[in-house]
Amino acid sequence: MELPEFFSASHGMPALFILSFLAATVLPLGSEWLLILLIIGGHHLPTAVSVATIGNYLGACSTYLIGTWGSDFFIKKILRLGEKESARATALFQRYGSWSLLLSWLPFVGDPLCLLAGTFRTPFPLFSLFVLLGKAGRYIIVALLALQGMP
Repeated sequence: MELPEFFSASHGMPALFILSFLAATVLPLGSEWLLILLIIGGHHLPTAVSVATIGNYLGACSTYLIGTWGSDFFIKKILRLGEKESARATALFQRYGSWSLLLSWLPFVGDPLCLLAGTFRTPFPLFSLFVLLGKAGRYIIVALLALQGMP
């Protein structure tokens, strides 16, 4: 899937925010590469990490809301969540409860975890805490690794 030209380092923080938001939905996108490019390009690390985290968190909130108010038709036909991903996320969520949301940044499992949190009516403050911690942790690690690779 080729991304529009808007999603390039030349569009800076707005592009990072939107890409991070979209990456936290069921769209098969990643935002880490743009974060790395921006940091290597000299953007302020705390700002870049914050923008990526907030965008990704808000995308996860949209998935949570779909889980809360969405119908089975919307979840299965529009979002196209497969049985395998849903079963894996359900098992994780049932075993570890809200703590599993710390893994909301993982590919294939993270988005269904956020959806299940909404479906199971996880209290929103608890959802927010764990999702923000998990997503911020991931972006901080990516940013620090990008700094390690810089001359």
